[in-house]
Amino acid sequence: MDVISGRVILFVGSLIIGAFGVHVGALVVTRTDDFGKALITALVGAVVWSLASYFFMGVPYLGPALTLAAYLLVVKWQYSTTWPKSGGIALLAWIVGLGVLSVLSTLGLGSLDAVGIPRL
Repeated sequence: MDVISGRVILFVGSLIIGAFGVHVGALVVTRTDDFGKALITALVGAVVWSLASYFFMGVPYLGPALTLAAYLLVVKWQYSTTWPKSGGIALLAWIVGLGVLSVLSTLGLGSLDAVGIPRL
């Protein structure tokens, strides 16, 4: 397998894990059962997280808070919910993603990193 196809498989796999975490979080917090929306949220959230961290991470204390707020804004926008509920979705996404990635890592099938949820 060449490098590009390996990276594509890694990206898609980690995006699906991130989307699964967002899906579970949204299902628990808002009762929204839409994996497609979770997939879009994970993808857009990853892009926004990357851009926000590029621009804000150099600012002590405020940079990470602004990056997290940008990610939560994506979740809030996608699920038309409140800030606390978007935080709940994001927290559950992180916990579920960490759980899935931990199991896969234990089995030797990956690392603790996924697209669509804040870096673990």
